[in-house]
Amino acid sequence: MLREIEIKDEAQVEKINRLACETPYEVWLFTKDMMLDARSLLGLFALVGKKASVVVEDDVAPRALDRLVAKMA
Repeated sequence: MLREIEIKDEAQVEKINRLACETPYEVWLFTKDMMLDARSLLGLFALVGKKASVVVEDDVAPRALDRLVAKMA
C-alpha cells in the first residue's frame, strides 16, 4: 500500500523518521528516482522539497497507514 506526501522541510524529515522508527513494520519512501528506508535519517534529507509515496507492507491495515501519513504531513 502507498500514500503520497510532500516533504517540505528538515523538521518534517525528522518527524517522519521518528514516526517510522516507532512503527512495528517497515516504512519506505519512494520517488521516481529512489526508494529509501524511512528509518534512515540521512537518506530522507534528499527528499526535502519533493513529493514521495509512503510505502508499507500489504498486511498493514489501511487505516493504520492513513493515520501514519496524517501524522507525517
